[in-house]
Amino acid sequence: MYAIILDGGRQYKVSEGQIIDLDYRDVPGGETLKLDRVLCVSDGATVKLGEPNVDGATVSAEVIGPQKGEKIYIQKFRRRKNHRCRTGHRQLYTRVRISKIEGI
Repeated sequence: MYAIILDGGRQYKVSEGQIIDLDYRDVPGGETLKLDRVLCVSDGATVKLGEPNVDGATVSAEVIGPQKGEKIYIQKFRRRKNHRCRTGHRQLYTRVRISKIEGI
């Protein structure tokens, strides 16, 4: 069984027990998130497509905690000006475990 959900402008194909990183939310670990923007639900034999969302379909996810992404370096350079600038950035994510898919 899988579902395709929309969160933060991105689509994720999820199944029960899967661990994914969503955009950062200020929620403590152990809480439950209810993701209700479900675009597609399938149990292997049947597929329900939404227009744009599937009516009555929800995905429940348990929050594991905050997670940092990999380091990205930004380099700026201006020729002939002796100007070089290097900074780094690590994006924050919220790591969740998909616990239940409902709506098929």
